[in-house]
Amino acid sequence: MNPASSVAFFDRQFQQQVREQDFKLNPFELAALPHLRGRVLDFGCGLGNLAIAAAQRDCSVLALDASPAAIGHLRQRAVAEALPLEAIEADLRTHEISEDFDCVVSIGLLMFFDCATASRVLSMLQARVRPGGIAAINVLVEGTSYLDMFEPENYCLFAPNDLEGRFAGWSIIHSEFRDFEAPGQRIKSFATLIARKP
Repeated sequence: MNPASSVAFFDRQFQQQVREQDFKLNPFELAALPHLRGRVLDFGCGLGNLAIAAAQRDCSVLALDASPAAIGHLRQRAVAEALPLEAIEADLRTHEISEDFDCVVSIGLLMFFDCATASRVLSMLQARVRPGGIAAINVLVEGTSYLDMFEPENYCLFAPNDLEGRFAGWSIIHSEFRDFEAPGQRIKSFATLIARKP
């Protein structure tokens, strides 16, 4: 699946979730939410369920995603609820962040980039966390056997302990691995890390 087709895939999924009014937070978003404060970047926000929950808790949120359907929905909700939330459609493989944040979140995104791009984007996100701020990152890791959504050259499965290594020197607040069943008796293996910058 090339980058354009992966965006189209998720666009269809997000449209279905809007039709079904399926806005519940996933387990990774639930883990991140209690740690969010101040100025928040949700990088790869999807439908924006976490961004909305953070804004409802008085965070000022910048939410970015490549899906037109997701960003359109999120903008409508932010206006309807008068939330301190800006939603921008962007190609996250190349989008540069120009401000610093108290909290940076990227859940379920980096694995859709080739490994060089995923590494570069992760470094950029880390650099944009203010001292004392929080990063919450969630990725698929090696051991994942459900790869139907990827083309060989367009995805990156992290090594199981790679995130902790990338956050050496930060204070680890939360670190976990979780497996989820996937079609065809396969699994999706995730690593989630929440860390505080020195």
